[in-house]
Amino acid sequence: MLSYWIGHGLAIAIGLSLGLLGGGGSVLALPVLVYVMGIETKVAIPMTLVIVGSVSLLAVIPQWRRGYVNLRLALIFGSATMMGAYLGARLAALPWITDTVQLLLFAVAMMVAAILMIRRQQRPPAPELTPPERSLESQLYAPPVCKYCWLWLPTEGIGVGILTGLVGVGGGFSIVPALVLLGKIPMRQAIGTSLLIITANSVAAVWGYLGTVSLDPHLTLTLTLAAASGSVIGSYLSHGISAKRLQQGFGYFLIGIAAFVILKTLLAPPQRSKSSSLPPRHYLTASVPARPSRT
Repeated sequence: MLSYWIGHGLAIAIGLSLGLLGGGGSVLALPVLVYVMGIETKVAIPMTLVIVGSVSLLAVIPQWRRGYVNLRLALIFGSATMMGAYLGARLAALPWITDTVQLLLFAVAMMVAAILMIRRQQRPPAPELTPPERSLESQLYAPPVCKYCWLWLPTEGIGVGILTGLVGVGGGFSIVPALVLLGKIPMRQAIGTSLLIITANSVAAVWGYLGTVSLDPHLTLTLTLAAASGSVIGSYLSHGISAKRLQQGFGYFLIGIAAFVILKTLLAPPQRSKSSSLPPRHYLTASVPARPSRT
């Protein structure tokens, strides 16, 4: 029962990261579901996609109203990532894609995301950028590198989507810089557009998992509501907090979590339950801590 409430408290923290940083929710959600709430990896990944996708959809609404969503790039990049996400979800059902493989892939993706986040914050400002973009974009990414870079968006999108479907990572850490560098759009617009793409990725990946897993609707709903509340709080707090220092500290935190996942997976590999020894098409059910009786 304690893990049930701890998991919901951490779900609020997941929402806070999405509200404060515009990403990072999926890389926190999976460890919480697997190591705190004791849910099987095969079930925790699509549950992560539902939670992060729902919260991202909520977060994209104010971005849309402010004009920070580029529909053209969302269609170009998002269509490719959706194809990749569906493919990744179908690949996850293959017998050789075990819980151990998925957790190790997830940890590597988390490590890469953390390193990129830290390096972006340590990069000096680019003097050629002019206000008002200078103070925002130059702190995070370099200016566009070529005239027709947007043609590479579908290629990268497929790779990002496959990773999303396989391990449940939303891909915000690679979508945002791709939109800035290749799509040539401002940072604020890249963040808003990435939230829409993450939502579409989650829908496509969950669609790919249909028929292979069965989620607990009550647990998924309560965790989503907790994360959504944290996202709302984070969006208000983001105006008074230094995003640069916050992202750098969050990056080091992710490195620690990734190291824990790698060590935990290698030293104590996930034990296959009786249901996981059945064919991949067999339905799995998330384990939920028992609620106290009302007697």
